[in-house]
Amino acid sequence: MCTHAIINNTPTLMKIKKILIANRGEIACRIIQTCQKLKIKTVAIYAEIERNAKHVQMADEAFLITAATPTATYLDANKIVEIAKDNDVDAIHPGYGFLSERSEFAQTIEEAGLIFIGAPIAALDLMGSKAAAKQTMIKAGVACVPGFHGEEQDRDFLQQQADEIGYPLLIKASAGGRGKGMKIVNKSSEFNEALNSAKREAIKSFANDHVILERFITRPKHIEVQVFADSQGNVVHLFERDCSSQRRYQKIVEEAPATCINDTTKQAMYQAAVSATKAVDYQGAGTIEFIVQGDEFFFMEMNTRLQVEHRVTEMITGTDLVEWQILVASGQPLPLKQHEIHCNGHAIQARIYAEDSFNGFLPATGLLEDIQFCSGENIIIDTGIEKSNNISIHFDPMIAKTVCWATNRTDCIAKILHNLDHTFIVGVKTNLGFLSGLISAPEFSNNSIYTNSLDNGNLKINLPEISNIILATLITKTSNNEAISAWSGNDGWSNSGNYYNDYSWHYNDEEVKIRARINNQAVLLSDGTHLEVDDNALLNESQQQLQLISNHQRYIFDKLNHQSNTTPQNEGDIISPMPGKILEIKVNIGDKVKQQQTLLVMEAMKMELALKTNSDATVKAILVNKDDVITADTILIELEQS
Repeated sequence: MCTHAIINNTPTLMKIKKILIANRGEIACRIIQTCQKLKIKTVAIYAEIERNAKHVQMADEAFLITAATPTATYLDANKIVEIAKDNDVDAIHPGYGFLSERSEFAQTIEEAGLIFIGAPIAALDLMGSKAAAKQTMIKAGVACVPGFHGEEQDRDFLQQQADEIGYPLLIKASAGGRGKGMKIVNKSSEFNEALNSAKREAIKSFANDHVILERFITRPKHIEVQVFADSQGNVVHLFERDCSSQRRYQKIVEEAPATCINDTTKQAMYQAAVSATKAVDYQGAGTIEFIVQGDEFFFMEMNTRLQVEHRVTEMITGTDLVEWQILVASGQPLPLKQHEIHCNGHAIQARIYAEDSFNGFLPATGLLEDIQFCSGENIIIDTGIEKSNNISIHFDPMIAKTVCWATNRTDCIAKILHNLDHTFIVGVKTNLGFLSGLISAPEFSNNSIYTNSLDNGNLKINLPEISNIILATLITKTSNNEAISAWSGNDGWSNSGNYYNDYSWHYNDEEVKIRARINNQAVLLSDGTHLEVDDNALLNESQQQLQLISNHQRYIFDKLNHQSNTTPQNEGDIISPMPGKILEIKVNIGDKVKQQQTLLVMEAMKMELALKTNSDATVKAILVNKDDVITADTILIELEQS
């Protein structure tokens, strides 16, 4: 096993004094926090562009790894192990993502005489293949979604299998995760294109294009059970998490425990999760993910690592799962037996992303001009980001996780909404407003959000209309005219009397004139529309932006000259929404194209984006080539409208 030395099946206890974290960002900072508590020294690694990153500052030692790309820094297994050996490191913690579930990495660590704080090599190999995992679970008596989980990958054969399973159908990268290499197919004629896209994503994300096929559950809940196992054969569960709030197959809000399933179903899931864990002779932290519809549940996959959402489990059980990982990796038994683990209260985690949630969830890049998180009792903020950091195209766009605990779900929902309302990020677009809209929606409270609700249009969280703003304290809060105020620098300001000034802003990329009335009674739009606000409204100012929060709605006003305003030659031209790489050009000059036809596929921040036409047109010019790396707002294809 790779987690500790084994002699005649008896674990040898090993004192871990120094850990190298083979990761970055918030998970690296999270691991360092526990190491500091345990008085364990830490070693960080970093790419050149992250020389001053938070995890680098927190670690006792940090080492630069030079690689072809920043991402490659955290994938250089040999260099990571070399640094560990040269600096008296005892163990390596992979965090999640990157190398965390690669058995080759664990093998390299073991051969170097170091401890891998993760799953056994055999389990990594087995669970790394969705097909093999499903076959193992079926043998262990754990129910799986009907589908094809075999090795055959001939395209005609897969088409035949898909037709036999029926539609809608899900194509999943066998080595996948995080929604990569996953495509829904609604009819037979769409299968081949979806298969090509899934395999492309799988190769880029996992260097393996093997796929499996599954029946697509139409109203699915994503419920997962946290499991833990030690080298003495003890296996426990730490209850379940509801991770059904997703977009593009990626989780954005998680909570524990799940309130959408009954106790009978929960007990059956716990038993299945423990059986699944024992079936693969597991050790360490793991998650058994189930897809649930009604009272039925099916095994989806086992994540052989710590999960991004582990904090909600910690909050309801009063545990430190990173500490448990370190103890188990050193050969010690689990700190608690099953009957000693109790579920208390409710916890919700919201993932704050740099993205344009109201425009297809496109990832956003840029400089974080300001960042303010809400703090308080029973609130955790996990982040590797600080003010003046850049959100780049090279890494996942998650800025932070904000996690809240309360005695019950209703109070916890109120608390997480308060937390989000008091969080302000300036410099890049974020999903803060979207998260508040989602969690305050009745569908969230009544547990009627499914994993596909946001993607199939059944649940729409819209950008708030400016006519709905209720705003009253705006003038009071800005009338001091401090230099930092976004209102400063305008002539004619007065904090008394009934004078008016017009201010030009962008709201939702449209110009808006706000007329400020200086008697603290109202604010008017230039068309005379009153903007009023409730007593609990919040306002955050920077030099370039106003953020107003009222009734959990977030209104963001940008200074007119602060917007990037690239104008295409033609209104229908295909323009890159963000920096990225051209993967595929699907048309030629002179082609007649139809509305919503995909003309080009690009990759940005680990995501494939299909760029489509807004109307029927003719391809006039193609200005890029396959594999070109392009910047945001670049005209890619010129179109001549039909």
